This record gives sequence, structure tokens and C-alpha cells, in this order.
Amino acid sequence: MIRSRIRLLGVVSLFALSAAAHAAPADPAPAPAVADAPAVDDAGAAIIVTGKSTRSATALPGTEIQKILPGISPLKAIQTLPGVLYITADPWGYNEQNAQIFIHGFASNQLGYTMDGLPLGDQSYGNYNGLAPQRAVISENVGRVVVATGAGDLATASNSNLGGTVETYSSDPLKTFSIQAAETVGSYSTSRTFVRIDSGTFGADGGGSAYISAARQHARAWDFNGIQGGYQVNAKVVHENGSGKLTLFFDWNDMTQPNEDATVFFKPSAGGTATAVQLYTPYSKPFYYPNFTDYRTNYLSALGNSPASVGSNYRNYYSDAQRTDYLGYVRYDAHLSSKATWSNTAYFHHNDGAGVVAGPLGQSITTIQPYLDPNYATNPHYTANNNASAALVAATGGSGLVTRTTEYRIDRGGLISALNLDLGAHKIELGGWYEYNSTTQWRRWYGVDVNNPAASTPYIRPLSKAAPLFTQYQGNARIEELQLHLQDTWQMFDKLLVQAGFKTSAQWANGTFPVQPKAGSLSGLTGGLPQGTINTLRWFLPAVGATYDFNGHEQLYFNVQKNLRQYPVYLAGGGGPWFTGSQAAFDAFAQQGKPETSWTYEGGFRTNRSFGEGFGLQAQINYYHVVFNNRLLAISTNPGGIAGGGITGGTSILVNVGDVHTDGVDAAFTLRLGRNVTLYNATSYNLSKYQNDYTSTALGIGAASNTCIGGYLVTGGIVPTCGKQLPGTPKWMNKTVGTVDVGPFEAQVIGDFVGRRFATFTDDASVPSYFLASARIAFRLPEEVVHIKKAEVSLNVTNLTDKKGWSSISVGSATNSWSAYPIAPRQWFLTFSAAL
Repeated sequence: MIRSRIRLLGVVSLFALSAAAHAAPADPAPAPAVADAPAVDDAGAAIIVTGKSTRSATALPGTEIQKILPGISPLKAIQTLPGVLYITADPWGYNEQNAQIFIHGFASNQLGYTMDGLPLGDQSYGNYNGLAPQRAVISENVGRVVVATGAGDLATASNSNLGGTVETYSSDPLKTFSIQAAETVGSYSTSRTFVRIDSGTFGADGGGSAYISAARQHARAWDFNGIQGGYQVNAKVVHENGSGKLTLFFDWNDMTQPNEDATVFFKPSAGGTATAVQLYTPYSKPFYYPNFTDYRTNYLSALGNSPASVGSNYRNYYSDAQRTDYLGYVRYDAHLSSKATWSNTAYFHHNDGAGVVAGPLGQSITTIQPYLDPNYATNPHYTANNNASAALVAATGGSGLVTRTTEYRIDRGGLISALNLDLGAHKIELGGWYEYNSTTQWRRWYGVDVNNPAASTPYIRPLSKAAPLFTQYQGNARIEELQLHLQDTWQMFDKLLVQAGFKTSAQWANGTFPVQPKAGSLSGLTGGLPQGTINTLRWFLPAVGATYDFNGHEQLYFNVQKNLRQYPVYLAGGGGPWFTGSQAAFDAFAQQGKPETSWTYEGGFRTNRSFGEGFGLQAQINYYHVVFNNRLLAISTNPGGIAGGGITGGTSILVNVGDVHTDGVDAAFTLRLGRNVTLYNATSYNLSKYQNDYTSTALGIGAASNTCIGGYLVTGGIVPTCGKQLPGTPKWMNKTVGTVDVGPFEAQVIGDFVGRRFATFTDDASVPSYFLASARIAFRLPEEVVHIKKAEVSLNVTNLTDKKGWSSISVGSATNSWSAYPIAPRQWFLTFSAAL
């Protein structure tokens, strides 16, 4: 009853703002838009490094995003920003399966993401509460991306932003009629088409404008015959007058992404020697699709086993991610007076999708046997890639292959409200966010018919062609999020601005499994998968900051903020309490567990100078210290299978490994050398260290210890993580962007240095540093020749030196293995763009 009243109070409070808002007298004076950005190129656009008032933030305009690579993912584009590591195995940054992002040591699911203020979830693969930015808005329609590397605004609609935030904004419609189009062709049969039509202003008051836009992506994977492709449509309508601004936005996308398999690396046991199988580490593991006969007869055995000589580095037939999204919102920014603005947004998001892997039957025997082997009760001893039988081959279609899917459905809707009052020296913001999310995940298995291989491809949903052999499990979740915030920005005197406030964060989450896995089909499972409710409420998460402006050009700033990450409600793998190995483990977290929290302290100096004749400098240096409490670590019960691309999967042990302390420095500048040359550079140093060893236990509660035994070997059940650098994130990074714009010609070179990264929690394995370069050259055709507003031809080359190395890392256990994805090779893309 109390929880229901709290939820009701929170939802009602979003609308109760209207009472306070209407208390102010009406005034027709318009207020500036918050999230607008131009849709066409601006030759003066550049990376903005001076950011927000009391926080460190960097803005990347849409024009700069498209220079990196037309159609690039907004997340891939921010790789050029200080303190940000974003890597994937494809140059577009579209593939979510092997994408990896770190900001100041925080991983993707510990950051916050929004698009036009809408929550996009935590960006985990197989996401249950959102979608990737490139699926929320077409890349060419992105107005800008703002990255707060320390801590995001209190109003950010996210329950996972322990660290920074990534805010993507769509561009508004143009005020004049326009048709924009672009066609990109290039390496590996790439073809990308983009079209946008802007209406210009309309309506009796001339306050309306709109656009509709579509994109088609088609690009072959660089090491196998899989097509990354799909379609996307955006529409946006804006009407603005003295009373306010109405915005409607719609996004639809239908995309298929072929996945890349990681290469597995093994560490010899203490005093041991690596075996020949462990030493087999290919640079890439391309899929066989569509060579079905070759895969069956020359790679697999008659019983569907992969070659014993390759061990965990076996090759699958194919793997892919299929996603369809519908996203829309309506927002009204009411200008109630010259001193009061009230904004309300209602949104809805529907997603259905599937992650698909088709591979050797022998690698899935331990899962399939309890369902399809009639002798399982008397003979439950099969192991992966061993002891298969002709009967199981026949039961799965006779091909020696089997297909596993993780199928998703998300239906979530929410409300975002904010009241802004200008009271002279004080600017008050009061707001809230509420979301209800209903989500379901299914783990299903399908046979591959030896006589009809065309029914098993990366481009169709298996369920549309055949009923599953069995549903291993089904998870349902119902999740409510509530976040309220209050903030005062106080101009104490001309030079000093102080900002202080707090937010609340509440989550009510219930997870159930209507279909439970059979005993023996999921490693690490004791009884059924756990079910139940975990409710978390934190009323007071404070923030305070200040900016001192010396002379209008130089500023000092600081910000201190506490943030919370709610428990993730993953029901098909992942690291949440609902996929631990027992009900007892779940109950322990529900009763005694502590969600992850962080205190972020940041301060810095920024300058913005113009010297005339096109010369200017923007620069910022930022120091940060983060105390990350109750770090939760999901330890897989089947690490070898997962690292090796195995499709059987398993549960996890969720362990509280204690605290992580981080110290770091970001320094960035944009230098304008006249009107034709711009140079940007960012250098980052990050030292993130565990403060405790930990002991893996069944419950994971209180598993962090006060010991700090040192060394690298697990002894007495204690994993020596104390003092170790956080894996996956480098200490050093440097990014450089140089641009020369002379008349109709423009050239740009980007350099990206990523330092050494550890690949295990005990820092006893690592991948070396790398430096990648890319380049662009463009030519704008004279308007008097082509007789249109804009016509440009550009050539982009990624990985200019064809560097080999390792991009994303799947961090391994303390004693066993780890895996990594290869860097995509050099590729070229030619784009012709025009605007009428």
C-alpha cells in the first residue's frame, strides 16, 4: 500500500507542476528552444570543448559527425571526444553485439543515454529498456551530441548514469523548403541512401515546419558474407509561436546486423603449459554462411561436432541481431510568461527483435539433451562438442546444426515534465520522469533442416518459418521508474554562479519466468531461475557546483554529485539479480543487497578566446575523482562457452566486489588558425583501481573483503583484484582532428590513440595499444555550375594504415580465458550529397 502511494505521488507530481505554472501571468514572449540544431552544414562548426556551466561537457555538431563518416552512429562519432572510448568491429559503429564504450572508467551500462531528452536505456546488447541512438534517429538528422564525461544533469532521464551521459539531439525542420539527398558507396559492397524533405514554414502564423526523412543501409561484413542493412524513417513536426512550441517526432527502423565472433585467448594455469588448442588464436573467425554444404561436410563431423583442434575458437554458421523499433514523442514547451516555461513530453517505444546464432550441434549438447534425448534421465553425461548421437542430429533437422535465438519484446511509455522559473538571480528547475516498461525475453531453439537450408538465414526470424524445437525459458518483467529533481542556479554576483540541487531515484521491478529451463539445461542453475520483486528508493542524491568567470573568457568550475544505478532487470542473461543461479541468491539481493552508487568530484579551467582574422582558441582542462561503491561483478557459470562464442550460455554469480577509486585528467582544445585551418586535440589519463579483493560466493552479498594480498593468482578462493586497474579501459588516450578548408576543397585527418588495456580482473593479460588514422577529402561543386544550393563529393578512408589489432574486449575470469574482437581493416567510402 505504501509503495503504491509513493508511485501515485510521483506520477501526480509530474502534473502538479501545472498548478504552479499557471499561477504565473501569461506572456506571449517566446523562449529559446533547448534542443535545436541546424540540419545543414555550417562551415564554422567544430568540436566545442568548453561545455556546460558547472560540469565538464563537450559538444559534437552534426556537421562534424557526418565528416567522420556519413551515416555514422552518434556513439561511434563521440570517440573523438576527451575521456571517451567507443569501439566496434565495423566502421559505422552500428553493430551492438561487439560495441564497447567507456567514459572515465565507467562501462556502457553504467552511463546515461537520451535522445531529445527521451531515455534510451543502458545500451547493453539485448537491451530490455531502450535502444541504440542510431536506431532512435537517422544519423544525418542528428543536430548534435553532448557528452558530459563526469556527471550528467539532474534532469537526465536515466537510471544507470553512475558516470557521464550521452545526449543526442535531433535537428529541427528548416524554415525554407529543401530536399536533401546523399548516396554513399564503397568497400565491401557498401550502399547507403539518405533522403530528407523539409516543408519550410506553413500555417496561418507561419510557425509550422516539418520534415520527413528515410535512409537505407547495405554493407557487407568485411570478413564474411553477411549484410549489415535495413531501413529507417524519421518524421518531425514543429509549431512555434508566442504561446509555446509543439514538437512531434516519429522514428521507425528495421535493421539486421551480422555479428562478429571474438577470438578466445587462454592463460596457462599456474606452473602449466598452454595446449595446442589453447594456442590456436585466429585473428578473425568468419562465418560460413551461405556455404551450407561446405560447412556441414568439410567443417562439422557427422554428429555436428566442430573440429577438436580449434577448441573454443570454432566457427559458427552465422550470427546476427534483428531489431524493429517504433519510437515517438509529443512535447509542448509552454511559455507561460517571460519568466516561466513549462515543458511536458509523452513518449512510447515498442521493440521486437531477436539475437540469432546458428552453429554446431555439438557445442549445444548440454542444453539440448534434456529436451530431446529420451535417455537423458538414465544417461545425463553429455558435454559440449562430445558424445553427440545420430538420434539428436535427426531430432534437430538432420544437418548437424542448431539455431538458438534470444527473442525480445519491449513496450514502454513515459512522461517527462519540467518547470523552469526565472526569478532574477535564481533560476529554479523542478521536474520529473516516470516510465512504465513491460518486457519479455524468450530463449528458443530451432532445428536446421538438411533438406531446406534456405529456411535458416540471418535475414528471417526463425519463428516465421518454423515452430521452435523448444522454449528453454521465458522471462517477463514489469518495471516502473520514477525520478524527481529540484535545482537552483544562483547568480550570486556577476562572476560567480552556484548550482545546487538533488534528485530522487526509485525503481519497482518484478521479474517472473512463466517458462523455466529444464534441470541440467542451464549451467550453474540450482532449481529454477529466481523470481520476485526488488524495489529500490533513494530520496536524496545531491549535486552542487559553481563557476567563477574571470573576464568573460576564462572560467574555473567544479561539480560534486552522487548517482545511483538501479538493478538491471535482465531476464535473458546479463548481470542482474534475476539471472543468478538460485532463488536464495536473488532473495539475498532483494533483502540485503546494495545498488551501485558513485560520488563524482570534478573541477577545471576553461578558456574561449577570439583573436580576430579567424584566429581563436577554446580549451579546457578537467580533473576528476570518483568513488564508486558496491561495484557488482557478474561472474559467468560457463565462462569458457561464453568466451568461445558458445551458444549454450549459463547463469551468473553476482558479486559485490567493493569499491573502485578513479583519478583522471582530460585536456582538450580547438584551435582556429585563420579561416581555413582548425586543429583539435584531446589527451586523457585515467587510473581506476579496485580497492578490495573479493571472494566468489553463491550469494555474492558481502563478498568484498578488506584484504589486499597482491599478486595475480587466486588463492584460498580470494581473487586478488585490490590495487588492479579496471579491465577494458586504457590509462592513456589521445585524439586529434585536423581540418583544412580552402575554397571548394576540404580535407580532414583524424588520429586516435588508445593505450594498453587489461583483459582480466587480475591484470595478468592485456591487449597492446594502437593508433588508428582516418581521412576525408571533399569538394563542393560551385552553385553557378550545378544550379542547386549544395552539391558535394567526399571520400572517407577509415583505418588509413590498415592497422591490425584488437578492438572490443570481453573481459575474462581471473584464472581462465578472455576474448577480443578484431579491428576492421582499411575501407573507403565515396559520398555524393546535394541539397535543393
